[in-house]
Amino acid sequence: MDSDMIRQIDDPLYEILHNENIAAFNKAKAAADTVASFAFGDFRGLDLRGMEASGMDFRNAYFRGADLRGVDFSGSNLEGASIAGAKISGCYFPRELHADEIVMSLNHGTRMRYGVNK
Repeated sequence: MDSDMIRQIDDPLYEILHNENIAAFNKAKAAADTVASFAFGDFRGLDLRGMEASGMDFRNAYFRGADLRGVDFSGSNLEGASIAGAKISGCYFPRELHADEIVMSLNHGTRMRYGVNK
């Protein structure tokens, strides 16, 4: 993944999430009419446990070393995201992501691809 593409996102919800204030993020997200894309977002090393991720666009996001335990990503877009070294126990990933894609991303930092035939 080109590290020049990974960026901080100019959005109040992103700032709340980046400050690891998960309760405030979930409350603000629930009240928002729309949620900005977090594509190419930098989430390295963050503790995101408890995050409400439904409907979120995390395409090409970078989660290296993040604590994602228990996060339900089933309604999120993780196409091209990388989860190298992240804690993923109890995560629920989108059905379109094959387990091999998740393991390769976790262990080697590859970007996850949807619908790859095995």
